[in-house]
Amino acid sequence: MPQRLILVAKVKSPHLGSTLREALPVFLDRGWNITGEPGLEEAWIQAGLDPARLTVDLNLGTDEAPADLCLVLGGDGTLLYAARRVGQRGTPILGINLGSLGFLTAHPVSGAKNAVETFFAGGLVPDVRPMLEVELWRQGSLLARQTVLNDAVVAKGALARIMDLRLQIGDQDAGPMKADGLIVATPTGSTAYALSAGGPIMHPSLEAFVIAPICPHTLTLRPLVVPAARQIAITLMDAEEAHLTLDGQIGHRVLPGDEVRLRLAGTRITLLQQPGLDFFALLQQKLHWGDR
Repeated sequence: MPQRLILVAKVKSPHLGSTLREALPVFLDRGWNITGEPGLEEAWIQAGLDPARLTVDLNLGTDEAPADLCLVLGGDGTLLYAARRVGQRGTPILGINLGSLGFLTAHPVSGAKNAVETFFAGGLVPDVRPMLEVELWRQGSLLARQTVLNDAVVAKGALARIMDLRLQIGDQDAGPMKADGLIVATPTGSTAYALSAGGPIMHPSLEAFVIAPICPHTLTLRPLVVPAARQIAITLMDAEEAHLTLDGQIGHRVLPGDEVRLRLAGTRITLLQQPGLDFFALLQQKLHWGDR
C-alpha cells in the first residue's frame, strides 16, 4: 500500500512554488500519495507538478488512518496548525521554514530537498514534545476542548480594565491575582509569548508547564514553573472583556465565573529535526543566545 504524505503549507508564501518543485518530486518518484488542503492547487501547478498526484481534502485525511509524514511548508504558525490537525494523531512532522523566525520549522527553505532526502535516508532525529489539553467550562458545561502545542492565554480586551483571576494548581489554591492576563505554556511555547512576558526558557523535553502573568498589578507576581502532572485551573472572577486564545489561532469569549482547565495531553508531537542541531544550538541560531 502506498505511503501517505499530508502537505500543510502557507499558501501565500512567495517561496511555496519553488519549494514544492524542490521537495515534492522525491515523494512522487517513490509513489507516495499526497493529500493537501484546498488552496494548494495553484502553487502545485506553478511548480510543474502533475495535478492528478495531489488529493485535495479539507479534512486532511483525518477520516483515514494516520499518515506516514506531515510536510509543513511555512512558518511556526503553520506548524502549530499542522500539529493540532495532523501531528497529534501520531504523524511525525517535517517542517521547512518559509517564514522569518522558524523556531519550530528549523529546516531552511534553501535546504528543502536535502531535508527530504535526509528523511528518506533515516538521518533525521525525532524530537517528541508534550502538548497541553485545554477545556473551557461554564456553569458546569464543557464549552470547548482543544489540544495545543504552544500555549493557552486568558487575557483582557484592548480597552478593558485589569482582570481578577483565581489560580489553582492540582488541589492547591495558588491565590487570587490581578493582571492583564495569564499565559500557560508548554516547554515548546516557553520561547513564544511566555518568553515576552518574562517567563523562563524551558528545555522541550521537560514534563512541566510555565505560568506567566501578563502585566501583573503587583511586581511580586512572577512566572511559575509547575509539574505537568498537576492540573491547572484558572477561574475568571471579574473582567469587562476577556478571551481564551489557543496557540494564538483559536479564540473563545470568557465570562466571569468561567473556568479554564489545563492538563498534560495524552498525545504528543514528533518533530523531525536536523542531526546535530540540538536545542541550545537552535537558541543560538534563532534567538542569538549568548551573543554580546
